[in-house]
Amino acid sequence: MERRYGAIVTDVQGCFTTWKNGSLAVPESDETYVKAVEAATRLLKTEGFFMLATQDWHPPDHVSFATSHPGKKPLDTIDIKGRSQVLWPPHCVQGTDDARLLLDESLFAAVIRKAQNPLFDSYSAVRDDSDAETGLEAALREQGILSVIIFGIATDYCVKATALDLVRSGYRVIMVENLCRGVAPETSAQALKQMQEAGVKVVKELNDAVTEALL
Repeated sequence: MERRYGAIVTDVQGCFTTWKNGSLAVPESDETYVKAVEAATRLLKTEGFFMLATQDWHPPDHVSFATSHPGKKPLDTIDIKGRSQVLWPPHCVQGTDDARLLLDESLFAAVIRKAQNPLFDSYSAVRDDSDAETGLEAALREQGILSVIIFGIATDYCVKATALDLVRSGYRVIMVENLCRGVAPETSAQALKQMQEAGVKVVKELNDAVTEALL
């Protein structure tokens, strides 16, 4: 049967949470937050949503790591062949506990791994900076999805980039603000504004998102 609505839970991994003392933990990403995300995921699955998770999955020499650029430090911004690249501490390295998803993987039809190419970053779970697709959009197309709920980490980076790419591809996208966490208040506020201006429906609560998705 064709399903017309889905949900994407973005990068809820040890590396991004204070709960697991992650290598790139964002504020207010404690155990209470992760459990709220898992409860929301279970509810959506029960309601018949097609569930996908995304996972940052970096090789140890990834281009986004400050350690890959001698003399540079985290949060420096460099130019790479015309692309602006923010540098981060090593995080979510393939096969490490830091990269592990903190949610029950049986809740998801698939886990979409991104940023696997050492030469290109991938805030978006749709495609990386070289425009190579991750398989997320193909999974949505196969299921006939038209409306997508999105939440997770981080509001101002991977949630935003994924939502914007999906809107550009013609999906109806609903972002749940209270189930997201951002790197910084200022950039998160800018991200919310940018998403809304692009056509993403931003709601506070999951119930509002479900109502929007089923319209």
